[in-house]
Formats: sequence, structure tokens, C-alpha cells
Amino acid sequence: MSTVVFFIFAILAIAAAWGVVTSKNIMHSALYLALSFSGVAVLYVLMNADYLAAVQLLIYTGGIAIMVVFAIMLTLRGEICDSNPENKVWGWGAIVSTLLFIMIALVILTNGDWRILPTPWTSGGSAADISLLLLTKFMIPFEAAAVLLTVALVGAVILAKGVKVSHESKQSK
Repeated sequence: MSTVVFFIFAILAIAAAWGVVTSKNIMHSALYLALSFSGVAVLYVLMNADYLAAVQLLIYTGGIAIMVVFAIMLTLRGEICDSNPENKVWGWGAIVSTLLFIMIALVILTNGDWRILPTPWTSGGSAADISLLLLTKFMIPFEAAAVLLTVALVGAVILAKGVKVSHESKQSK
């Protein structure tokens, strides 16, 4: 039964990711992105990675996808149906993606010990252990990600307001 559920949500996540890149409406692309993130969260649950599933739902589905929707709504200038015109060079993207997939597959298939970590994980996998790591050893990257997301949101608001550069600051450059 879990295999059937896995394939259903794997196909859902892949189809939603396909919808992100092929949709002509940028709002639909953002909603497909949230659906794809949700499908990946279910796959984490099937792998017994409950903490990662919760993080996937809270951070990516609840945070990033909603921030993308707000950024789109704040920065959209024209008609939403014309927001994502068809790309004329999609074939190059398909070729590059296929070559990248083949390269990664070759690296994985030719390297027998790719799953071995340089240092073994000695702590448990509970939420307390992971949060202790995030607030001690990995605090700087954790805070850097938070600052980066805040700057992106502030940038979207500035773009939406259309802040104009004063005449004096143009002359100083």
C-alpha cells in the first residue's frame, strides 16, 4: 500500500513541478510550486522523516511559497495572464537538464561508497537534537537564510512601491 501512495505523491510532485515551469500564468506557477512542496512533504513522511516533513510543510509550503505569491502580487505590473510568456528556447533547457541528469546518474552509479558520510551521525534524529544543531553548530547559516529571506521580501516591497531615485543621488554617481 505504501508503494502505491509513494507513486501517487511522487507523480503529483513531478506533475506540479512540470506545471511550475510550463504554466503561462505566474500565479498558477506559484500555486503549483506549493503543491509540489506538499507532495515532497508526503514523501518525507513515507520515508519516516517526520521532522523533515514538518520543516518542508512549515518552511517551504507555508513560508517560501506564500512569500513567492506575495512577491508576485506586490511586483506584478501588467495583466496576470501575460506575466509568463512562452519561452522560445525551452529546448536548450531540456538538453541541459538531460545532460545534468546523465552526469549525476553516472557519478552515483560509478561511485560505490557515495552514501558514506565523512563523519558518522552519532546523535539521535529527534527534533530536539536537530534544533540543538541549528542553534549551535549551524546557527550562522540558519540566521543567514533568515536574513536573505527578509531582504528578498523587503526588495519585493520596494519594487512594488516603485521607489524613485532622487535627482541629487543620480548626479553623485
